[in-house]
Amino acid sequence: MIKADLHIHTEYSMDCTTPLEQIIDHCLKIGINCLGVTDHNTIAGALKLEQMAPFSIIVGEEIMTSDGEIIGFFLTQEIPAGLSVEDTIARIKAQNGLVCIPHPYDILRFSVFRDHVIEDIMPEVDIIEVFNSRSLSPRSSTRSAKMAHKYGKLASAGSDAHTLSEIGNAYVEMVEFNGKDEFLDSLAMGEISGNRSSPAAHIASTWNRLMKRLS
Repeated sequence: MIKADLHIHTEYSMDCTTPLEQIIDHCLKIGINCLGVTDHNTIAGALKLEQMAPFSIIVGEEIMTSDGEIIGFFLTQEIPAGLSVEDTIARIKAQNGLVCIPHPYDILRFSVFRDHVIEDIMPEVDIIEVFNSRSLSPRSSTRSAKMAHKYGKLASAGSDAHTLSEIGNAYVEMVEFNGKDEFLDSLAMGEISGNRSSPAAHIASTWNRLMKRLS
């Protein structure tokens, strides 16, 4: 069995400064041995970490569409921000990737999809993130889990870490896998565990974004 944190950020995101080497060291210390690396609008960090890490890395991207954020997993090519959600999903599928809706009911984020958008794209969605450590309201997780059940979608969890200490705050304990198809089978049988991160984590990522802009 492995412990997979399926939503983390690295120094390649505009609001994160966590070096790749530190991510590897921290994961080895806490027993996280699979990461979904989902930097904002880039796969560069995920591709580099995939070469460096002694454990499984899923190359992902958290993409800002014109309607909100969506995650692509098992990507080989970067997808630009600002496209329609339909075009973004088509580009994920064109490279045989998986589509995941992150933090769908987090009312404190401006990047969540409106209900009518979710209804429209649901046939193309593979995974719904039902636990995100940075979502402060327990109700958001409950509603996300109900959504996954309603539409028969697989459920995932991730810390959404933008700082080192957040990594592993949420994970899926699942059978080891090799490739996308085995990942789906393993995720279907996975067990989700998690704790909510401190609200201060949001302050850290806001500060990181500001410092990167200034530099």
